[in-house]
Amino acid sequence: MAQLVFISAEEAVRAVRSGDHIHLSSIASVPHILIEALCRRAGELTDVHFHHFHTEGPAPYGSAEYAGSFFDQGFFVGPNLRASVQAGVADYLPAHLSESQALYRSGALRCDVAMVQVSEPVDGMVSLGTSVDCSVAALEVARERIAVVNPRVPFAFGDLIPVERFTALVRDNRPLITKDYVQPSATDIAIGRHCAELVPDGACLQMGIGSLPNAVCASLSGHKHLGLHTEMFADGALDLIRKGVIDGSCKAIDRGQVVASFLLGSQRVYDFIDRNPAVQMRDIAYTNDPCVIARNPNVVSINSAVEVDLTGQVCADSIGTRIYSGTGGQLDFVRGAKMSKGGKAIIALASRTSHGEPKIVPVPKPGAGVVTPRADVQWVVTEYGAVNLYGKSLQERARLLISIAHPEDREALERAAFERFGK
Repeated sequence: MAQLVFISAEEAVRAVRSGDHIHLSSIASVPHILIEALCRRAGELTDVHFHHFHTEGPAPYGSAEYAGSFFDQGFFVGPNLRASVQAGVADYLPAHLSESQALYRSGALRCDVAMVQVSEPVDGMVSLGTSVDCSVAALEVARERIAVVNPRVPFAFGDLIPVERFTALVRDNRPLITKDYVQPSATDIAIGRHCAELVPDGACLQMGIGSLPNAVCASLSGHKHLGLHTEMFADGALDLIRKGVIDGSCKAIDRGQVVASFLLGSQRVYDFIDRNPAVQMRDIAYTNDPCVIARNPNVVSINSAVEVDLTGQVCADSIGTRIYSGTGGQLDFVRGAKMSKGGKAIIALASRTSHGEPKIVPVPKPGAGVVTPRADVQWVVTEYGAVNLYGKSLQERARLLISIAHPEDREALERAAFERFGK
């Protein structure tokens, strides 16, 4: 292999033109050195658009400071961009994560420049490390393909990229952003126990990051031969892998392997995937395809919600009209799990917010986005129990959901159900 030629971040971003659409690798592996260099060029550029999943760290491309030069249109809105989206200086691009790559590949969404962070090359190939997401698609279609080669990025097996594909290489060695384990609350623990009761030995799991997934994982420590096919995982799932609870032995595809597309966790999660043949970091087109998900038996998907109404509509990307996160892969995995032989799709949420507001509600807040339609919903779990809405009528659903609402909210919900359904 020819010796690699590296240039500065300033030289690399000179390839960006006004009007370009830029893809960023996301989550913990944002190429901040390129963003910083691009911000120094902001006065020369206009109407540059950014697309990405959730990003950790500063997000100047979505701030009012660079209005006119940059405009962010992320597939997911994290804490670093919520205020900007609310102010209208950044925007949200709704898309199921399974379709984010198709937007690029089909040309429905332009991708002129791909900016990604990668591992050191091995035999002429680099790994996208902790954030494969839709970067594979972006690198297929972009005019300019800029890689930040960082020795801190783990070399994860799965969808690898030939280093010769890149039009520019930049070096950086800053640590990846980490997220420490969040201890579950008493409510999380109760929800986790109810979810775990629905998971049979040998099931294939999908879950995310945070205190509630950690509680579910803690409640699964007595299970056997679980698998993991998910868009992401974190420290809670790693604990189950280390204990041998997750071994993938009952999977029909990718047997014995953990499959994911992006990660956010502690450094030990990143170390775990480095050169580990038991982990496959794959294109979101694979991990989140419901037909691929369904090829494994007994898939159990566990996702959260902002609120659920009495008919089973799941609102998850917004609080009323205020965009809070994103569609994500929730519906991808709900449908994949339901298509799986013996599969279960679970929506897990606390009965109330941290401010004491009900999360099981008569109707969604005005403007709230329904991420999972009521026709797709199966299991709903709170700290007060688990109910299966699949095959149930609207009146039956209301009765079931009221039974797992907060006890102090049930009377009001019963009145609302009577007014709506007459009984």
